[in-house]
Amino acid sequence: MQGRIIKGIAGFYYVYVVGSGVYECKAKGIFRKEKKKPLVGDLVEISVLDEAAKEGNLDVILPRKNELIRPASANVDQALVVFAVTKPKPHFHLLDRFLVMMERKDIPVILCFNKQDLAKDEEMQELLEIYQTCGYPVIFASARKEENIDPIRKALKGKTTVIAGPSGVGKSSLINLLSPEAEMETGSISRKIDRGKHTTRHAELLPIDEDSFIMDTPGFSSLYVNDMEKEELKYCFREFAPYEGKCRFNGCDHVHEPDCAVKQAVEEGKIPKMRYQNYTELYQEMKEKKRY
Repeated sequence: MQGRIIKGIAGFYYVYVVGSGVYECKAKGIFRKEKKKPLVGDLVEISVLDEAAKEGNLDVILPRKNELIRPASANVDQALVVFAVTKPKPHFHLLDRFLVMMERKDIPVILCFNKQDLAKDEEMQELLEIYQTCGYPVIFASARKEENIDPIRKALKGKTTVIAGPSGVGKSSLINLLSPEAEMETGSISRKIDRGKHTTRHAELLPIDEDSFIMDTPGFSSLYVNDMEKEELKYCFREFAPYEGKCRFNGCDHVHEPDCAVKQAVEEGKIPKMRYQNYTELYQEMKEKKRY
């Protein structure tokens, strides 16, 4: 019987089989021997031990389309990255780190900025100018007022979408609207630091309908981009693409080199300054890491 892992807790894997429901399964020892860990999102084959109690064994992990380290998950079609327009204001460096991680894995991204009901028009305009210019679809919504939720639903149809973003931006409220049976515990923001408490402890797949799933992931405050060389980073900033090959030096990293087409584009306002700044910071960080 084939299904999909929707949750994993303490050695048990909960496998959703269309038309049959959810089975609690234990993984076979062979996975440990092969150092292969089942992940949320994995397509698997199970054998049923007790139909009434919905218990079984996890026998085979089918080949993965992709795999994310953090959040630990597999077979993701796209990512919905949720930040708040305000309260708390977006942490752009963190947002760009996340986009780099997704570009690296070739996972398409939709950006959702929540709390539009609290935002000023110019705040939303600034976000559009930065991220739409770079080619990312942007949706503004308000989970609290249930505004603009339909475009999100439409974007998630027929896909497995990982929902990620820092704590306190209204992710849980959004997920409750998209998948009401999730009934997630929605954490109230600790006003002192304007950040949410980490309310989600583990990655979990929630069915919206038969062929659409959302994966909630633990709130993150830092992301490490550590599985690539600094020279590859430029390919994860899609707005650099039109200028590749137009610099004076072949293999230009767009940092210290003279006559650089990317730096020129930043000066001319064709590439958002802030994105370029985050690129150079990440580049520097990767350079330092390499040294030690």
